[in-house]
Amino acid sequence: MTLNPAEFSTLLIDEADDRVTVTLNRPEVRNAIDQQMVDELHRVCGELEREPKILIITGGDGVFASGADIAQLRERLRDDALQGINSTIFVRIAKLPMPVIAAIDGYCLGGGAELAYAADFRIGTPSVRIGNPETGLGILAAAGASWRLKELVGEPLAKEILLAGAVLRAEEALRINLITEIHEAPQLMDAAHKLADRIARQDPLAVRITKAVFHAPAGAHPLVDTLAQGILFESQAKFDRMQEFLDKKAERKAAKVAEQPTPEADRIQQ
Repeated sequence: MTLNPAEFSTLLIDEADDRVTVTLNRPEVRNAIDQQMVDELHRVCGELEREPKILIITGGDGVFASGADIAQLRERLRDDALQGINSTIFVRIAKLPMPVIAAIDGYCLGGGAELAYAADFRIGTPSVRIGNPETGLGILAAAGASWRLKELVGEPLAKEILLAGAVLRAEEALRINLITEIHEAPQLMDAAHKLADRIARQDPLAVRITKAVFHAPAGAHPLVDTLAQGILFESQAKFDRMQEFLDKKAERKAAKVAEQPTPEADRIQQ
């Protein structure tokens, strides 16, 4: 897979063998999500669906995303809403085969928050401000927050965010596990890549299938778990990784035995 950074105007793209880092890049409007950014995110998703890699999403200039582009949103009517412009891309991001990490600094509001909710992991900085002020603008958070947020933080707090416009600071978001780590801004991307490194050390197929099973409807379990395990039990990685585990265990046991003194050695020492 090759994503040509020169072909993107609202995103900065950094591609490695096992991951793609996408930086939202509309600093003049605090990385507000417009139609062009949505279109470019669709292009990234298309490549990651064809060749699965870990995705890290972050924002430039100390802001994740201040929300949807209000200038565009102001002009949208019913037919635009029915297209689900933002919700469609956020669902696609959530369904990517490999995990998605949102590295959040500063404002993460409205559509920006809904983008973060679609990620599998959210880490942040002390300056994080996350919430959904849509009702204050006469609309609702229709790109995932109205149902994802309840799953993430529970109904009472979700209603405070969605109905009363609560914007959470980093410490509160950490306390309720909306984000799972706080790092100073200069260390945020290092932390995101360390998390990606941990994921990359797992078997990619096992990670992909585990993510799919995790998000399967409740009624699909345990059948889907059993079928998925059947696929993994036949994979070469399963045999190789388990054999490696057994070999290392045997080596540790042999080393431990070699370290133990023999009765003959005891007599010599006496």
